[in-house]
Amino acid sequence: MPEDAQRLIDTSTAHPARRYDYWLGGKDNFAADRRSADAIARLAPLVPTWARENRWFMRRVVAYLAREAGIRQFLDIGTGIPTSPNLHEVVQDIAPDSRVLYVDNDPIVLAHARALLTSGPLGRTAYLDADLADPDAILNSDEVAATLDFTQPVALSLIAVLHFFHDAQDPHGIVRRLVGALPSGSYLAISHNTWDYLPATKRAALESAVKDDGQCRERAEFTRFFDGLELVDPGVVVLSEWRRDDTADLPLPEAWEISAYGAVARVP
Repeated sequence: MPEDAQRLIDTSTAHPARRYDYWLGGKDNFAADRRSADAIARLAPLVPTWARENRWFMRRVVAYLAREAGIRQFLDIGTGIPTSPNLHEVVQDIAPDSRVLYVDNDPIVLAHARALLTSGPLGRTAYLDADLADPDAILNSDEVAATLDFTQPVALSLIAVLHFFHDAQDPHGIVRRLVGALPSGSYLAISHNTWDYLPATKRAALESAVKDDGQCRERAEFTRFFDGLELVDPGVVVLSEWRRDDTADLPLPEAWEISAYGAVARVP
C-alpha cells in the first residue's frame, strides 16, 4: 500500500468498508473494525449472510444490466474494498468494452482500487476519490468526463451506501441530483438496510448500536429513491430475492435474515 494512503488511514476508528470486508472474510481491516463488526454481529448474528447476499445482489444486477439491458457504462459510488469478482469483472466478462468508474472516499479503498481494479484491454476502468455527499463534485470531475459519455445510458450503482446517510443529509436529494444528470435509458440500482422485518426489541438494540453510522429505512422510504423511474421486475424486494438464480447453491434466506431491500429502475 502506498505510504500516502497509509498516513491517511485512521486505524483507531471503525470504517464501514473495512467492517464489510471483515464480514466477507477479507483481510483488509483493523482491530477497531473487527470490534465494531463483532459488536453488531452479536446483535445480528446473520450479518455475514447479509454481506454475502448483498455482494451477490450486485453481481446479479450488473450482469442483468450488461446482458439484458445492454448497458456499457457504470458509475459505482461507494465501491468499498475490492472483492473479486468485482463489478467491472462481471460486466467486462459479458461485454469487454464496458466502461466503469468506481467512486469512494476511503484511502484504503483507494489504494486497493488503484492496484486491483484494472480494466480489460477493450474497456476502461477508473477510480475517483470523492464523497457521495457531494454529487456535483462527482459529476463535474475529470474522471467522469474521461470515463463516461453522458449522451449514452449509464448505470448508477449505489450498493449498501445510502443507509450511512441520515435524513438530515438529504440522501433522497443526493440521488435525485445524480439521476437527474443521467440520460434516458439509464438505470439506478440500490441496496439498502431496513428494520422492517425485525421485532421491536431487536430493532431498538440495533438502532442504538449503529445510530452514529447512519439509519436504516422502511420500505416506503426506500421506494422514494426511485420516484419518477420505471422499476424493473420484480420491483422492490428483499435483496436476496431480486432475480435470484440457483448458482449460489444455497437456500433462499428468510427476509429477516437479510433485512435489506434491493431494486433496479430505468430512467425514462
